[in-house]
Amino acid sequence: MPERTPDASTDASAENLYDPNSKHDPVYQVLYDTAEFKELRSRFRKFVFPATIAFLAWYLLYVILSNWAHDFMSIEVFGNVNVALIFGLLQFVTTFGLAYVYARYMNRRVDPLARQLDEKYGKEALR
Repeated sequence: MPERTPDASTDASAENLYDPNSKHDPVYQVLYDTAEFKELRSRFRKFVFPATIAFLAWYLLYVILSNWAHDFMSIEVFGNVNVALIFGLLQFVTTFGLAYVYARYMNRRVDPLARQLDEKYGKEALR
């Protein structure tokens, strides 16, 4: 693969970061250092980390109650449907609900910024 060297169309920060021995493209290093990319990562993390923690806590509550709260989980709500079955079904509801909320959040808050960065830096990366 031929070595890439920055051309005159890249900004000065890309030239300062270019290391011909590096396996990373200077365009990506410049992108990584931008405030917009840091904002993109921040927006992603602000949703994903709390959502993951909340979902895992909810799942672990279900597992803990199933193992150590037999009396509570075996309470019949109606007919043969007990609390454990309802909690189990709510795991599916939570999964699909979280996937829906994640998709909406990403479409509204993350994807527009990602598209802007792709338009700005994607052309430079293809050179």
